[in-house]
Amino acid sequence: MTALPANLTPVRPNHVFDEAALAAFMKDKVEGYKGPLRVLQFEGGQSNPTFHLTDGGGREYVMRKKPPGKLLPSAHQVDREYRVIKALGENTDVPVPKAYALCQDTNVIGVDFYIMEFKPGRILDDPMMPGIAPADRGKIFDSMNDVLARIHNVDYKAIGLGDYGREGQYIQRQIGRWTQLYDLSQTEHIESMESLKKWLPGNIPEGDETRINHGDYRLGNTIVHPTEPRIVAVLDWELSTLGHPLADLGYNCMTYHFGKGFGASSGYAGQDLKTLGIPSEQDYIATYAKRTGRDGIPHWDFYLAFSLFRLAGIVQGVYKRGLDGNASSTTATKYGNRARYMADMAWDLVKHRA
Repeated sequence: MTALPANLTPVRPNHVFDEAALAAFMKDKVEGYKGPLRVLQFEGGQSNPTFHLTDGGGREYVMRKKPPGKLLPSAHQVDREYRVIKALGENTDVPVPKAYALCQDTNVIGVDFYIMEFKPGRILDDPMMPGIAPADRGKIFDSMNDVLARIHNVDYKAIGLGDYGREGQYIQRQIGRWTQLYDLSQTEHIESMESLKKWLPGNIPEGDETRINHGDYRLGNTIVHPTEPRIVAVLDWELSTLGHPLADLGYNCMTYHFGKGFGASSGYAGQDLKTLGIPSEQDYIATYAKRTGRDGIPHWDFYLAFSLFRLAGIVQGVYKRGLDGNASSTTATKYGNRARYMADMAWDLVKHRA
């Protein structure tokens, strides 16, 4: 068995489930499984609770399940995560864990869940990548860029994902969706968020595209090889769909605009990128453009502002779930001011165009 990640805890009280029922399901549905089963919970992840499973033969797995409690509409669709991971893993060069089994029978553990491979490696939650040589940081960043381009270059119809989402008008629909979900989770008035809700729909750039979108593509949602500077798996596909690839790229590049001291959202604003070994934002998007056959990326500020608006909606939901006691992580209630921070940043990017 590989060395276990440090962010494992006993299953937290509000996420306890019938482990014997899970073991019986795995014996029936997961080839090679041998009892007994040991279950620990990952601390990371704010949406779908994630668990590390070990069987009697030392084989390791990961389980993702829906959280307990009342859920927002269309959220926590673990069946979609499973479907996209399985399709990509079996048909493309996009690195993902092997998907073993999906369970939508709530009689087993009370909620939907799926089982996938545990991939050993490094989860680099801190964008500064402490302890990693600058040259390797650059290679990891280039690998992240390459994997995003691979995702967007996939022929989604050819791998059976033609109905994974609606084609076209992704950004329009996302603005509507996250406006609605933000309003359902709102805990205070944020003026910049209200301004974005009005401005974004009328300023979407011309030229629509449809690709597979990860929806939460960032360094912390990848697994880096244990010793080599390359990505070996992309995780957390909960928000994936068919959508506009530049929305994914904008989200991926938000880290360039975040400052230090903001938890998982800390970033490179004001940092010496050359010393860190990190490419500039301009070089990063130029490399992506080359890998996806583009001649530059116009209206870049819009895609960044849209991504920040969307993330503001996401973290507001995380904060509300934390207040309600249904969050996947004990850090959820620390998200209180992050929606305001992200909305203010997004509005600052585009208010001169309003």
